[in-house]
Amino acid sequence: MSDLVAVRRALLSVSDKTDLVPFARTLIEHGVEIISTGGTAATLVAQGIPVILIEQLTGFPEIMDGRLKTLHPRVHGGLLARRDSATHLAAMAQHEILPIDLVCVNLYPFEATIRRDGVTDEEAIEKIDIGGPSMIRSAAKNFSHVCVVTNPDQYDRVCGEMQQHHGATSGTLRRALAAAAFTRTAAYDSAISEWFDSSTEHDFANVLKVNLVKVEELRYGENPHQRAAVYIRPGSREPSVVGAPLLHGKSLSYNNLLDASAALELVQDLTEHASDSFACAIIKHTNACGAALASSVRAAFVRAYEGDPRAAYGSIVAFNCAIDGAAAADMVAGDRFLEVVIAESFTPEAFAALSSRWKNVRLIALGPIRHREDRPVSMRSVPGGVLVQGRDTLPLRTEAFTHVAGPAASAALLEDALFAFTVVKHLKSNAICIASDKTLWGAGAGQMDRVASCAIAIEKSKDRLGTAKSATAVAASDAFFPFADGPALLIRAGVKCIVHPGGSKRDGETIDLCTKHAVTCLITGSRHFRH
Repeated sequence: MSDLVAVRRALLSVSDKTDLVPFARTLIEHGVEIISTGGTAATLVAQGIPVILIEQLTGFPEIMDGRLKTLHPRVHGGLLARRDSATHLAAMAQHEILPIDLVCVNLYPFEATIRRDGVTDEEAIEKIDIGGPSMIRSAAKNFSHVCVVTNPDQYDRVCGEMQQHHGATSGTLRRALAAAAFTRTAAYDSAISEWFDSSTEHDFANVLKVNLVKVEELRYGENPHQRAAVYIRPGSREPSVVGAPLLHGKSLSYNNLLDASAALELVQDLTEHASDSFACAIIKHTNACGAALASSVRAAFVRAYEGDPRAAYGSIVAFNCAIDGAAAADMVAGDRFLEVVIAESFTPEAFAALSSRWKNVRLIALGPIRHREDRPVSMRSVPGGVLVQGRDTLPLRTEAFTHVAGPAASAALLEDALFAFTVVKHLKSNAICIASDKTLWGAGAGQMDRVASCAIAIEKSKDRLGTAKSATAVAASDAFFPFADGPALLIRAGVKCIVHPGGSKRDGETIDLCTKHAVTCLITGSRHFRH
């Protein structure tokens, strides 16, 4: 038995009118009778497309500024009625309900509205669609008999099937479109619920609603045997590498996306403390292997790259500014190899240099990167559940630092201490980094003990430690030192300032050690684990 259903009557009511007119013309060519509402009807009539107004179908006018127009038995009866049920057909005949074989609805732009700066509650509420989701759900439930279209991207597929099947749609298409329809209404309702939740006082809802839309399926996950996909949160307004314009290169991989996001977050934090400086972050396996603040974009890259050139091979690089030709010339020099470059924009000279140097380098333009969300949270799945926490956006300020040992810090040393403590926040714990002149020299990260992290940071900084440059070397730790053995290694290597959160029962041992060796010790009072 064929599952083809001829489309004889369609209801069109859309907010996004992209390609609406050619879609409607195709329906007319197949002899379809079109019912329409408000602005959709006006658009079609203006193009000479005949329509039946919704009030002609229902016998009831649109009222309440359009809030009430399609919530009527002659609409939902026409969508919900089973054509293979004698009782349904009898009810339709008794109540003069005509079957509707296709409904095309896309919803009021609620998500886009709440992303606007300064949007009021009244403006947001008026973009909560009621009739649209109701029609979508009715049609999707009855997909055996009704085709539901919720996105202009689906028009070509529907038209193609109608052309192939002489005005009919297949069960396979209708089922696929029904699935897409319920996905759309679920995402829409989640966005509305999340918006309402955001205005309440509690930090975490009793029921976690996650509203994500798939952007694309990835080639694989962290490893080739793992499947993966990337999703975007429709209501998000902050800069993100997810869904960002890719100006050049192949699609980003799962690992690229993780590293690129880490690079973006570090650059954002660096920019908060030095908004008048050019910032560059170089990331490998989500850890910073290079970072710098400088007076030019070129200098920021050169200084960041020199921090750990070996680790920077095949890395992700992010900037808080546009990349110009001078910076790009250094980026492509020698045997350097970059996987992803993120910036606010690229000058034509920079784009030409980077894209011609590496065929597959991903060039991503994010626009302004400074915006952060007001109530950001992070989620991490664990077997059987999800962990949710506020993102670590605690402002880092030198005013919060307490000088507990050694010489008083100069203004320049305080700035370097703030820089180092910002960078160490973006390293996997246990984390230690060594920096000077707002440049990362070396880092030890992800070790099971803090002494090992100290040793790695020293090893990566050895070409600069022990030289005249050591006079300004700062070591930062993401958490307190449980013993003085780590600080002892750092001081022996030539570090002149140690900045750490404090809070250990043995803080006094570290303070005494710094006092003995005339090393400045600053306590921040805030820990920044990154597991």
